[in-house]
Order: sequence, then C-alpha cells, then structure tokens
Amino acid sequence: MSAQPLAESLVQSVDWLAVAPPVIAAAVGLGVLVADLFLPEARKAVLGWVSVAGLAVAVLMLLPLLDGDRSTFCLTGGATRACSYTADHFTLVIQFLVLGGALLAALLSVTNLTDDQRRVPPGEFWFLLLSSAAGAALLPASRDLATLIVALEVASLPAFALVGIRHGDERSSEAALKFFLSSVTATAVSLMGISFVYASTGTLYLTQVAQRLPHVGGQLHTLAQAGVVLTLIGFAFKTAAVPFHFWVPDTYVGAPLPVAAYLSVVGKAVGFSGLILVTVVAFPSYADVWGPALAALAALTMTVGNVGALRQQATRAYSAVRLLAWSSVGQAGYLLVPIAAAGYARDPQKAIGSTVAYALMYGAVNLGAFAVAAVVGRSRALNRISDYRGLYATNPLTALLLAFFLLCLAGLPPGIIGLFAKVTVFSAAVDAGLGWLAVVMAVNVVIALFYYLQWTALLFRAPEGEPARHRVPAPLTAALTLTGVLGVALSGAPQLVLRFAATGLF
Repeated sequence: MSAQPLAESLVQSVDWLAVAPPVIAAAVGLGVLVADLFLPEARKAVLGWVSVAGLAVAVLMLLPLLDGDRSTFCLTGGATRACSYTADHFTLVIQFLVLGGALLAALLSVTNLTDDQRRVPPGEFWFLLLSSAAGAALLPASRDLATLIVALEVASLPAFALVGIRHGDERSSEAALKFFLSSVTATAVSLMGISFVYASTGTLYLTQVAQRLPHVGGQLHTLAQAGVVLTLIGFAFKTAAVPFHFWVPDTYVGAPLPVAAYLSVVGKAVGFSGLILVTVVAFPSYADVWGPALAALAALTMTVGNVGALRQQATRAYSAVRLLAWSSVGQAGYLLVPIAAAGYARDPQKAIGSTVAYALMYGAVNLGAFAVAAVVGRSRALNRISDYRGLYATNPLTALLLAFFLLCLAGLPPGIIGLFAKVTVFSAAVDAGLGWLAVVMAVNVVIALFYYLQWTALLFRAPEGEPARHRVPAPLTAALTLTGVLGVALSGAPQLVLRFAATGLF
C-alpha cells in the first residue's frame, strides 16, 4: 500500500491540445526531412510551402487554448501539484510571437532558397527552422528547470546550423562558430546554476523552487545564491545583453537574411521568456539581487546597442543588416527595463506585461524591416544603407512600409504603437522607482532617433545613377503585407497589446 502514492505520481495523462503548437511544428519538421529524401530536385520548392502551412496550423492551434489555463505532465501525488507544461496567457502570447515570427521568417526563406538553392539545401533548412521553432514554442510553457533548459537547447542548436548553412561561405561559417561558442558558454553556465539550485532546494519545478528558496539555510544558502546568479548570467547571454552581445553583429551579417530576421525576433523571445520565468516565477525571493543587476544590464545594453548603431554611420558602406543588428541590441535593453522593474514593483505581473507588449510591437515591425531588406537584397547583394537611397522612386509602397517600420522602432508618429510601447516601458521604470533608468532610456531614445530618421530620409532622396528596380515575389509580398497590416492595426488599436501592461499575464 505504501508504494501506491508513488505509482500514482508516475501516471501521466497528456493534454494533446495543450501541447499541439510545438508538437505540430516538430512533426512537420520531421515530415519535411523525410520527404526531402524522395522528392526530385525540381519539386523541392514544395517543402517550403509545406513548412509555411505547418507553422500556420501551429499558430491556429493557439485559438482553442484561449478558453482557460491548461497544464499537463503534472505530479499527481504529494502535497502540492506541480506541472512541467502550462499553457496560460503568458505561454500563449509568447507562442504567438514565436510561431508567428517563424512563419514570417519562413515566407522570407521561400524566396531566399529559390535564389540560393545551390548553396542552401532546402530539406535540411526547413527541418532546422521548424525544429528551432518547436523548441522556442515549448520554452514559454516550461514550468520546471529541466524542461526549460531542454527547450532552450532545442531552440538554439538548430539555429547554429541555420547560421552556417550556406556551403562555401566563410563569413557564414565564422558567424556560426561565434554564435555556437557564445551559446555553449551560456548553456554551461546555466546548467551549473540550475544544478546548484536543485542541490539546495531538492526540486526542479519553478513554483516549488520559489517556495523553498527563502527557507534554504546554512551552507546551502551560499550554494543557492551562486545558483541564482549563474542561472541569470546564462540567460543574459541568450538575450544578447551587454557584455554578452559580441556575437550579434557578425552573426546577423553572416547568416542568411531570413535567419537573421528569425534570430532578431524569435531568438530574443526565447531568451526573454526564459529570463522572465526564472526571475518572476522561480526566484522572486531574490528580487533584491536580480532587480538591480538587470537594471544595470538594461542601461548598459541599450546604450552600447544604440551607440554601436550610431557608429555605423562613420563607415561609408555600412550594411543595413549590421545596423539592424546593433539596433536589436539597443531594443533588448528596452525589453530588459520592465523585467528589472518587476524586482522593485508591488505588482510584477504588470511590469512583465510591459515587456511582452513591447516584444509584440518590436517583433512585427522588425520583421517588416527585414522583409524590406530582403527585397532590396535581391538586386543589391551587399545590402548597404546607400542602396536604399531613392527607394521611394522605384518602389513607393515598399519605401513607405520601411519608413513606417523605422518610425515605429524610433517611437515617432505615425508609428503610434512604437511610441505607446516605449511609454509603457518608461512608465514601468518610473512606477518601480527607477527614475535614473528612465532617464537613461530617454537619452537612448534620442540617440536612436538619429540613425532611424537618417535611414528614413534616405528613402525619399533623389537616387544616384540608374535606380534599381526591385521585383517583389509573392512570398515577400505576403510577408510585407502581414507585417504592414499588423503594424498599422496595432497603431490604430494599441490596446490590443498594451492591455498586457495593465492586466499582467500570469
């Protein structure tokens, strides 16, 4: 009879509806890899459309989950209930961002693979993209440290290969190596931190860790402190926070452009959702440690990112993708602000909601900017900022969309959603008593205005020489349309995402 509770605790009932989004992405990825073995070379383009359809279905499977929180892989025995997978509001919003971002990156990739099929094997590419998307969708639902780190690696490992997938490209290989080394270091640090937390608390479930950490005493207290700090450092690597950002510019420039777009949004969502889970859910009792540390990281990250983007102006033939890479580092600093504020705020959920609202805005408009870069890159291989001069004369709609996306990132009208998102992040810092961080953010917003507005103005200047005509294929048109409609809709009805800053997510 005494063995009965243990036996009951091992019985698992899987809620397949709750796990459907990541499972569908993974299943389609495996199907594409197998199909690649049998399809003739001339018909392998269909793999891209199958992958796009699979990601679209995964996004649609989020709709049945809106009726309430669902959990699976739970402990059924013991005094407290703990689950490894939870599909709550936070999970669904991040999964929408991740899978939607992967879908848009897939649309960019369909054209890119057609143009570069000799150097990029399509079957392997789509398998890696879908596998990474499956891991990224699993991560926000993870509610134990083991599942969290496994999801993080499932999202990261295929991304290394995606960065270096172009055959014979030394720059791509170098970018993949830098990305790999930095990410492996982050994983090693995170694993050491998690092992220390487990040794001091005896559990991996986030809610149980939160309950037991405040009561760890004696020599184990030092071990627990070291575990918390190392875990946070590991996730800071994943968010590309300064000083762990050094891989970003070279990786974005060396990777295929759709992969750079994917990393700029989905990669960030993975890092930030993991950071939110370990800080707010698992380590709330150590808010006096991670709150000031993340505030300092936020200030440093936004400053270095924006100054790095500003310095690109000194290079005569600087790359648009490199500028977007440095811009993404600066944007990561803004995203860190509400998480830092959660360590000081009475209601950390609202602070976290500000990060999620900003991430949704950033994801839509940044992917839109990369879509325009993909259009220009079809006729201008180097994709320099100077290649965008006079874009309005040849592709007026594309130029207007890029101008709108850049103004959103800058936080200027008519990019209303960018302005409001920055205001919510600024308010989160002020409400938490971090006035100095709000001042640093305001200064950085002004710095960023210079390079965003300079790029925007270039679009409407008279072209030099014979202007290039940019043909926009159907997949790129679809990506531009989706991001443009989403950006305009959010600017017209900003409450669609800003409500998260008022109500929270957990």
